[in-house]
Amino acid sequence: MQNFELLMTRLGEGMVTTIWIFAVTLLLALPFGMIVAFGRMSKNVIIRNIVRVYISIMRGTPLMLQLLVVYFGPYFIFGMRLTPNSQNLAVIIGFTLNYAAYFAEIYRSGIESMPAGQYEAAAVLGYSKSQTFFHIILPQVIKRILPSITNEVITLVKDTTLAFSIGVMELFTRSKELAAAWSNVIPYVGAGIFYYIFNFVVAWIMELFEKKLSYYK
Repeated sequence: MQNFELLMTRLGEGMVTTIWIFAVTLLLALPFGMIVAFGRMSKNVIIRNIVRVYISIMRGTPLMLQLLVVYFGPYFIFGMRLTPNSQNLAVIIGFTLNYAAYFAEIYRSGIESMPAGQYEAAAVLGYSKSQTFFHIILPQVIKRILPSITNEVITLVKDTTLAFSIGVMELFTRSKELAAAWSNVIPYVGAGIFYYIFNFVVAWIMELFEKKLSYYK
C-alpha cells in the first residue's frame, strides 16, 4: 500500500509537469505556427526563404537535439549560468519552435488548398482581405486540417518524455527513477496507463471538435 501511494504521488507529480509542457506548448505553438505559415507564403523572397530554412531545420533534426542546443547554447556561447528556471525555459522554447514548424506546414497546406473562387467571391461581396481570411477562409481551413492537428497534438503528449534530456522531472523521468529504485517495471506500466488516459482524453476532445465542425452533422 505504501509503495502504491508513493507510485501515485510521484507519477502524479510527473503528470502535472507533463500537462504543463503540453498546455504551454500548444498555447504558444498554435498561434506562432500561423505566423510562420504566413512567412512561408510571403511574397517577399527573403522572408520566405528564411522561414523555409527554419522549418527545414526544425523538421530535419531531432527534438531532443534541439532541446540540448537551446538549454546549453547560452552557456557555451555567451557564458550564461544555468539555473533550474533555465530548464523550464529551454523546454518551452524548444517545444514551441519545433511544433510551430509542423503546425505552420499544416496551416499552409490547408490555406493553399482553398479554391481561388472563394477569394474572388469575397472580393465581389466587398470583403477586405482580413475579413475574407478570418470569416470565410480560416473556418474552412480549420475544419480541413483538424485531423492533422490532432495527430500532432497526440504526438506532443508522447514527445513530452524528451524533456528528461535536460533534467526536467516529467512523468517518464519519475517512472524511470522509481523503476530503478524498485528494480521492476511497475512504474513504467503505471506511466503507460497515465499516458494512455491522457491521449485518450485528448483524442476524445479533438473528435468532439471534428464533429462540431462537420458540414454534414
